[in-house]
Amino acid sequence: MRRLISGVSLLIMLSGCATTQPQTPQIQRISAEELERIMPQPLPNLSLSELVVLSNSGLSADEIIEKIKASGSRYDLSPSQALQLSKEGVDSKVLDYIHASREQALRDGVAEEINKREQQKQQELERIKREYQLRSYPYYHPYFGYGYYPWRHPRYSPYYGIGIGW
Repeated sequence: MRRLISGVSLLIMLSGCATTQPQTPQIQRISAEELERIMPQPLPNLSLSELVVLSNSGLSADEIIEKIKASGSRYDLSPSQALQLSKEGVDSKVLDYIHASREQALRDGVAEEINKREQQKQQELERIKREYQLRSYPYYHPYFGYGYYPWRHPRYSPYYGIGIGW
């Protein structure tokens, strides 16, 4: 009975040593400074006052949108600025385009950063795999490759071709 209890306790201790704790995934958060760096900055090559002048000069909304695209302008309008522009005569289609292009630029910037981080992670995984392979195969020979044992080579082995060791 005593042997049975000691055997069971030994098995319990060994199974406790054999199990590993599950690792929680680590999430890398983006700091406020890094988020500010990632986000595209507005570049108003065509100023807001010029938009008002173009709208009041009789140009259609599509022509104004084309001028915004050609100038490469990006705006970060607050709701009050958008309301003020609308009161000054800027078409709502132009304001919608300004808002949509800003949102698309934000999404593209975040997607680009995510892709860059994924590529870095893949490169790191490939580096770790290469290091693991080099550690797993300590007998690497540049000509014969991994698993090179000189005593199995015909020049060094008198039993080459007989099948000993293979």
